[in-house]
Amino acid sequence: MLSRTAVASLRCVRGTSKSSVRNLSARASTILSALDIPVTTEVPGVYDGRWGGTGDILESVCPSTGEVLARVQSASPRELHDALDKSKEAHLFLRKLPAPRRGDLLRQLREALAAKRDALGALVSLEMGKIKTEGVGEVQEFVDICDYAIGLSRMMNGRVVASERPGHSILEVPNPLGTVGVLTAFNFPVAVYGWNFSLSFAAGNANVWKPSPTTPLCAIAVTKIIADVLERNGIPGAVSTLVTGGKDLGEAIVNSADIPLVSFTGSEAVGRVVGKAVQSRFGKTILELGGNNASIIMPDADLSMAVPAVFFGAVGTAGQRCTSTRRLYLHRDIAPCFLDALQKLYASVRVGDPLVASTLLGPLHTRTAVDTYSSAVKCLRDNGAQILTGGQRYDQDGLRQGNFVQPTIAVPKSVDPTDTIWSTETFAPVLNVGVFDELEQAIGWNNAVPQGLSSSLWTRDMRNIGKWIGPEGSDAGIVNVNVGTSGAEIGAAFGGNKSTGWGRESGGDAWKQYVRWSACTINFSDAAPLAQGVDFST
Repeated sequence: MLSRTAVASLRCVRGTSKSSVRNLSARASTILSALDIPVTTEVPGVYDGRWGGTGDILESVCPSTGEVLARVQSASPRELHDALDKSKEAHLFLRKLPAPRRGDLLRQLREALAAKRDALGALVSLEMGKIKTEGVGEVQEFVDICDYAIGLSRMMNGRVVASERPGHSILEVPNPLGTVGVLTAFNFPVAVYGWNFSLSFAAGNANVWKPSPTTPLCAIAVTKIIADVLERNGIPGAVSTLVTGGKDLGEAIVNSADIPLVSFTGSEAVGRVVGKAVQSRFGKTILELGGNNASIIMPDADLSMAVPAVFFGAVGTAGQRCTSTRRLYLHRDIAPCFLDALQKLYASVRVGDPLVASTLLGPLHTRTAVDTYSSAVKCLRDNGAQILTGGQRYDQDGLRQGNFVQPTIAVPKSVDPTDTIWSTETFAPVLNVGVFDELEQAIGWNNAVPQGLSSSLWTRDMRNIGKWIGPEGSDAGIVNVNVGTSGAEIGAAFGGNKSTGWGRESGGDAWKQYVRWSACTINFSDAAPLAQGVDFST
């Protein structure tokens, strides 16, 4: 199962000699070497306690330069089968390990990740394309969720329920599920596995990671760090199995009866297929899909806060976050001044190499993503939208070889949430603007699209806040006030409603999805009464 733009951008090379030599740029060689990734030979892309890979060759391509960073040996069908078997065996070992001991292993992993944070963040920038501060911040998310899961390992509590029968107690008891399949997207190639692995491991599950085929190096680097911690502690490496590859591997994981829970991050279209397939075998899913997120700006909003927040939400990660701001609803009274201030920020954006500290805008991840951006802008123009800024690729020297596009602000002729312009998520820096007169109108627009991930209201009026977060307010999974749509913390559960998939990851009660629950009635009396006063005596 491939996510977003991965299908069209994946390069597979069959039957290629494993002795081929790569001529890497100095910066790429330095980053890969710092993470123990081979720079002169093909890179093994399968780990189940041992490294291997005899399937198709995947090429990892730098989105800012077009440079081939590595050729990765993906998993063959036989290797996937063997890896799943080893994961099952590893779970049998892990489930007997006390949860606080699993927490201590996560503490060691947290320290190992923190030690490699800058190097791993640089790899995220190199392979995915997000700017340096965001790449490092993504690794920090994995560090933070490890911290969270360490504490959680001593707090994964069940409940004691009062029984109506004398001498009886009822317990609700959580136990590990078994093996969890984690299928991640290109846009957060480190953090999303971190969210899932940390909670799943703390709960006692083995994990099988199938990353996006366009970001295999990030997955390999993370797995090397995890594997080192596991091996030093005598833990089977297959509790964190890695299988790189394409659609066939994803389908096999989704359809495997040996994987009771599948966590999938990607497009709504593929998520619908995943959900149906897993449900058909009565498995569980965590789906994190499309996010067509809106910010609503009231006339009493503090524009010195709201304008930069919308700027980051729409332009950060080149519009490739699930939580990126894609719709902007402005109250008529402040629309002109808000757009004027926002356009000035757009004009100041520094575009270029994401590894340069001053850069604020890196490339889109693939050429296919560039085509998606161009198609969206053409659709806007064809339908009479006013393009305030952007709408083209960057074509100057230094950017031409990469996937760089201009952040775009568009004002469609009207706001019709059923129209494709408003109802479809474009995974690129395109921001559509509508003008409203009453908060209720803006909330209606916010809720009328199929997706329901993140939303944001900017106001100082408590009455507006009460309406926004209540039953008449936003129907998204993330409902912010005076905070942008993008940039969630790990402490609260992350996820969305409606066609976003209803899944929750990271904090809050998300851990409860990674366990199976049993209701256990215990009789410690000398009688065996039935519930509800039923008398079945002879």
